[in-house]
Formats: sequence, structure tokens, C-alpha cells
Amino acid sequence: MTIAVAVSGGADSLYALASLHRQYPGQVLAFHARLQDAPPEDDPVPGLERLCADMGVPLHVLDLHEAFSRRIIKPFAESYAHGETPNPCVRCNALVKFGLWLDEARRLGADKLATGHYVSLVEHPRYGFSLRQGADETKDQSYFLALTPMNRLRDAVFPLADVRKSDVRAALAEWGLPVPIPRESQEICFVPDDDYRGFLKAMGVRLPSGGPMVLMDGHVVGRHGGLWQYTEGQRRGLGVSWTEPLYVIGKDRSRNALLLGTAAELPVNACAAGELNFLVPPDRWPHELRVRTRYRQKAVPADVRLVGGGESGMDATARMLIRFHQPQLPSAPGQLAAVFDEHGHVLAGGIVCKER
Repeated sequence: MTIAVAVSGGADSLYALASLHRQYPGQVLAFHARLQDAPPEDDPVPGLERLCADMGVPLHVLDLHEAFSRRIIKPFAESYAHGETPNPCVRCNALVKFGLWLDEARRLGADKLATGHYVSLVEHPRYGFSLRQGADETKDQSYFLALTPMNRLRDAVFPLADVRKSDVRAALAEWGLPVPIPRESQEICFVPDDDYRGFLKAMGVRLPSGGPMVLMDGHVVGRHGGLWQYTEGQRRGLGVSWTEPLYVIGKDRSRNALLLGTAAELPVNACAAGELNFLVPPDRWPHELRVRTRYRQKAVPADVRLVGGGESGMDATARMLIRFHQPQLPSAPGQLAAVFDEHGHVLAGGIVCKER
């Protein structure tokens, strides 16, 4: 068996490479995908070349600029232009890391693809092969893999499944392995300083102009600078003075209006999601379900009803209608809704597509 390890230059992927090399000497190769241009001081390749040479592991550097731009960056910009709040990391995992990268790993002769994700793959007596949350709850990335098809995940290896972040740096120090890029990766890897507004403007994306800010009773309280600049649940940066704090409740694209409301008007009882990916067939789901609609949110009890379409893989017509047991902050269209069981197994994922 040959395992290809995707190495970014960060600590997590370096740990994945080193630990697998120690377990399977002679059966591991490394590859680094160039997804965008980086200044020389941020280029991890020289450091990776030295590390891989010292370990005796072959390193392949792939240029995927064009594919990354076409599959991830351009749809990201288009989604914002339509007033959505996209999650590019979710699509990158499905289309690039376990899409293009897995294809390239196979082309290089590998049977498996290893990454530095904090998740695990386990055999479950009812689900079969199952994706489950990693042991380190503060770093768990199972949410971000909910759109990745199971037929792709079956060929994945996750060396950090039972590892905690503190253990990663301790092990690398013990093994004498310097990290080429020691700082943590930013929220969106291709957006400098997480300034997505500046990034979109620099791309020359045609962004919608401003319009009215409207309370739920129809009262106009100001003007917004373009729906793309706001997201559901937002409080700061609205520039509106009112008798009590106001939040973004939703967006009325037909009127180009930003809907505002008070804290009491903010919670929702339900949302819907499309572009579904089933990691476990719905007829095997347990009765008690949990749902997350944002990364930092704890999975909360909810009922999920499927309408339309089929029940296998990505489906453009099916929808999940999600009803929370307790009111939640509003879900932003373009974000991911992930369904879990009570033990942290990922059952399905879909893109939030319906406003109230």
C-alpha cells in the first residue's frame, strides 16, 4: 500500500507525514499543491524539500492554480455577489482536497490520501464506513467534510483522528522537525488578512449597490452598502441608531433590502438546505439527530425531513427541512448545515438555501 500525504507546510500535515513515515517506511510519498501565488517568505516548498530529503520521502509539487480558481475562488465571489455567505472550505474539501488531490495521488501511484484533518473514519455496525468527529473537540473538522462524498472518503487516511493539537507540536519537537510555516492558517486561505470585502473589490467582482435597511414592520431606518457586505445574525457595523440593538434578520433580494430586527426577533425555528450529500443512507439514521449550521456552533437537537430528489450522493433537487427543538441564530444562505448523530458521526450535509 502506498499513501500520499498532502503537505501544506503547516504543523498538522507535517505531523501526518512524519507519523505515517514512521509507521510505513518506504510506503509514503508527499505532495504539495500550489493553489495560489505566495511571496518568497511564505513559500513552504524549500522547507518541505529539505524535510522530505532528510526523511527519504519523495516530494511532488503540483500546480493547481487554474483549477482552484475555477472551482473555488470564482464560485466564492459569485456567491457573495448574490448576497450569500459562502463557505469555501467546505467546497474545497469536496472538490479539491478529496477531488483533484485524490485524483493526483492516484496518478502518482498511491492507494490512499492522507491529510492533517482532525477527524476519524470508523466502522459502524449500522452505518458501515463512517466519518466521525476527531478526539480534539477544539480542532474537530468533521463539519467541513460533510459535503465530501463517502466514495472519496473511503480512500482517506486521517493520522490526527485521536491526536490533540498540543500533542502535534510536542511530537514534531521530539522528532526534530521544524515547521516550514509555523503560524496557523487563516480563516479563508486565499483572502489576505481575512478581508473578503477588499479581496472581492480587488478581483473586480461586480457587486450589488446599496438599498434600504428595513425593520420587520416595514419601517425604513437607513441604507445599507450592498447586501453582500452583511450576514444573518450580524450586529456590528450596521451604522444604525435605534432604541435597542438591531441585528441582520435576513435579506430581501427582490427589493434589495436588508431586514433588521431586535434580539427577540432574531432566533429561528427552522431552515432548509440543498445540494445534499448523504454520508449515511437516511433509512439508517437514528431517531435522535443533531444539526450544526456554523463551525463554532455545538450540534443541537433537530428534526430533519427530506423532500424531493433521491437519497444518494449530491442531489440538486432534494432538500432537507430542518426544524430545531429550540430557537437558534439564523442560518446564512451559502453556509453548511451538517447532520450528526448524538455520538458525533456525520450523517449528511447540505448548503443552506432558504430564508424565512
